[in-house]
Amino acid sequence: MKLWSLTGNSQKLDGGAMFGNAPRAMWHQWAPPDEHNRIELACRSLLATPLNGRTVLFEAGIGAFFEPKLRERYGVIEDRHVLVDSLAEAGFAPADIDVVVLSHLHFDHAGGLLEAWREGESPKLLFPNATYVVGRAHYERAKQPHARDRASFIPELPALLEATGRLELVDGTHSQVLGDSVRFHFSDGHTPGLMLSEIVGPEKVDDQPHGGVVFCADLIPGRPWVHVPITMGYDRNAELLIDEKREFLEDKLARNVHLFFTHDPGCALAQIVRDAKGRFSTVHEVEALRARPLAA
Repeated sequence: MKLWSLTGNSQKLDGGAMFGNAPRAMWHQWAPPDEHNRIELACRSLLATPLNGRTVLFEAGIGAFFEPKLRERYGVIEDRHVLVDSLAEAGFAPADIDVVVLSHLHFDHAGGLLEAWREGESPKLLFPNATYVVGRAHYERAKQPHARDRASFIPELPALLEATGRLELVDGTHSQVLGDSVRFHFSDGHTPGLMLSEIVGPEKVDDQPHGGVVFCADLIPGRPWVHVPITMGYDRNAELLIDEKREFLEDKLARNVHLFFTHDPGCALAQIVRDAKGRFSTVHEVEALRARPLAA
């Protein structure tokens, strides 16, 4: 099996919102802001094939579905659908994708499911053959969002997914379409039912898989958020997220599972370490994956 990191449309968002209660004097060293206090963010997807005999895309980034006014409001840089270009560079087309796995349905993770905006046209799904895998608890949130994060969802998306007849809602640690090849972990601190996908590694120790890759989504958007106390202002429950993150990182460290970051503009993949004081950090950072074997 080979892995690709696929660049999608990039964003600029307020640094204070992205780093929660961390002071600017701290976070500006990790992510230098522009004159509007915005920091650069990637919207990166992970492609894996063959995975349980299928070509699988983990998330689709923000895409280009916004009309120009909203694209400017939410800091989306490019007006074309960058993920489509990245797929082509890797040798794939949208029709080649068999499965799309979504950690959650906020627009910066699911907007890339849609074709680029065209004036006067309704939203349309981009991947004509894909089965869509979403956590059931989060899917219910997306259909009836709370006022706290209603603006983060695409109202038309659930109906479009259901209309395909290829929507699988996940309740447990595995899905039907991907079987034992992908193991799911769940988190509620950022949004209820956030689903974190672990591509299971080739080794087993004490009957536990080792050496895989986990898509960290918004539990850990990038390297600065590996430090357990750092959260985002967008998180639903920061204290819960901190507890979930600590448990998550301890598990991945123990099993040598690499972290895949969606929003870090300079790093796609890294290993984690913990120092004598118990602080987590990253090592062996990789900027991009291009047909990288899982075990590399």
